[in-house]
Amino acid sequence: MWVSRCQKMKSQITNALSDFFFEYETPRQVLVRNRRVGVVCRLIQLGVLAYIIGWVFIYEKGYQSTDTAVSSVFTKMKGVGYTNVSGNERVWDVADYVFPPQGDSSFVVMTNYIITEGQKMGTCPELKGKHSCKSDSDCEGGTLKRTGHGQMTGVCVNSTKTCEVLAWCPVEDDHVIPDPPLLMSAENYTLFIKNSVTFPLFGVTRSNLVEGIDAGYISQCLHDPEKAPLCPIFRLGDIVKLSGFSFETIAKVGGAIGIVVDWTCNLDVDIKNCKPKYNFHGLYGNPAETDKARASVGYNFRYAKHYMEDKTEKRTLLKVFGIRFDIIVQSLARKFDIIPTLTAIGSGVGIFGVATVVCDLVLLYLLPKREFYKNMKFKYTDTQTQDPDSEAGSIETEVSKK
Repeated sequence: MWVSRCQKMKSQITNALSDFFFEYETPRQVLVRNRRVGVVCRLIQLGVLAYIIGWVFIYEKGYQSTDTAVSSVFTKMKGVGYTNVSGNERVWDVADYVFPPQGDSSFVVMTNYIITEGQKMGTCPELKGKHSCKSDSDCEGGTLKRTGHGQMTGVCVNSTKTCEVLAWCPVEDDHVIPDPPLLMSAENYTLFIKNSVTFPLFGVTRSNLVEGIDAGYISQCLHDPEKAPLCPIFRLGDIVKLSGFSFETIAKVGGAIGIVVDWTCNLDVDIKNCKPKYNFHGLYGNPAETDKARASVGYNFRYAKHYMEDKTEKRTLLKVFGIRFDIIVQSLARKFDIIPTLTAIGSGVGIFGVATVVCDLVLLYLLPKREFYKNMKFKYTDTQTQDPDSEAGSIETEVSKK
């Protein structure tokens, strides 16, 4: 008995493996001759095909793999400015008006300033309108005010009706901003941008000094979006204009401008076509905005130059108004790859199943003859007796719904 069961089990396993490896199953299909359903099916399939070809392959370029670049930016300013304030003439070169001077991708060009010379550590009255007082009791000695210039000594200065402070004296008076800006000559300064990018996935390295941009060309070119779009030398006035700003307005109180170097490359074509495009965006300082309603206007900062005079430490304080330039590199390289291509095709073929689902819903639930289509599509069976010699292994009784 036990041997018989083992043989029977072995036979069943053998048959199951034979059926699994040597038989193929396919679903039964019903051909429905209905014009409305046929048109709906073809329209959906046409829409899916248009989506795959138009959107996935042409617009999104689903047949290509992508990579972003590792980039480096180097800048250099050139130009000389001249000012004459109260008979004090001065020439300003790159070392005076560019902050920081190292040639970073983010830097400031001074266009206006307020200078306070000969400051030394001592006691002096605060500016009028700041920390006003009527008596010494209004000035608490040893305290510091966030908006003040130093530490209060506890003395009220009668001549100014302000508290006396221990600070760099005389204190800075920045109530009046020079207008027009003192360094309007900055409009003619030039900016040189050197940018290199590497796409590590594809092993491609490019520089904005592309083919044809040599020393001779650079020495005489000036960037123009139409005539010289690849020239890496930019006039500051042109940058401000292309960003939508007025140079005189932004030069007075400062602002910020973004310079975007765009590397969008199709590496399936000649690599020489991988070239940068320059775009300019005003980030802060737009004259069309209601700057007067803001609590803080423009862009400014302070820095001091310290020196010794008669064994006394002194400094020259400058409140700098300038234009901040942020150079931003955007990159995207594409190249044919069989894996994303097959993935896009496979997903597109899968979307074709939407047409079948929609048409089945129309057939089975919306058309007047939906019961007839249900009986044609589905086969209902009841297993009554087991017949091992029969082809199907069971006796099936078809139940039709009328």
